[in-house]
Amino acid sequence: MVILGACAAVLIGISLGLFGGGGSILTVPTIHYLFGVETHAAITSSLLVVGVTSLFTLIPHLRARRVRLRVGLVFGVASMASAYVAGSLSRHVAPAVLLIAFGGMMVVAALAMLRPRRGPAATRASFGWLIAQGLIVGSITGFVGAGGGFVIVPALVVLVGLSMPEAVATSLLVIAMNSFVAFGATVGAVTLDPRVVAIVLAGALLGSVVGGAVAKSIPAVRLRRWFGWFVLAMAIVILGVEVSRWITG
Repeated sequence: MVILGACAAVLIGISLGLFGGGGSILTVPTIHYLFGVETHAAITSSLLVVGVTSLFTLIPHLRARRVRLRVGLVFGVASMASAYVAGSLSRHVAPAVLLIAFGGMMVVAALAMLRPRRGPAATRASFGWLIAQGLIVGSITGFVGAGGGFVIVPALVVLVGLSMPEAVATSLLVIAMNSFVAFGATVGAVTLDPRVVAIVLAGALLGSVVGGAVAKSIPAVRLRRWFGWFVLAMAIVILGVEVSRWITG
């Protein structure tokens, strides 16, 4: 299981490098199901792994000037505030409820990305709009223990109007900000396993290099479609496992 978990960790990094999100979609199930870590501790560990990996993956995007800094910082600061509050509340929610909520929101995000875009989207980056979207995304991030990429990328593409390459790059900045704040809100209530965190983080960093290199050769439209299908597939797996557990008691 450790070897399988290490391989899954590489996929976490590839996901962040390719899509600018989706890392937490794999990280929480990997740490929880493959390493046997309790749900709340898995969520907090996930936030640390995704935050560090996102910062590492952000560097080449900054050099290539794909990051929309104003959008990312305003969106990120707003989401950090709500992520902290939601992260504090999540510890009082049953683990099964958290994972089912996690899966349900993944389905919504996936369908938004798979919906065909009709013509070029207008960028909607007003200060108020970015704050509103950031507050919503941050609350989701903190509550379900996700870096938020599976919601941030669709929000930046569908609601803000960024191109897929810009959304991928900018989301990494927001993910890092959200992850570290939500981590700070939850770490005091759980006990982390340093060995598990180290294994998953090492694999994720390695995978992020691979994912970033591959992403350069993929058209934006195809990348958006791949992201949608990837998120939907992971949502089905998580919901299937949790619902079957609930049915069987």
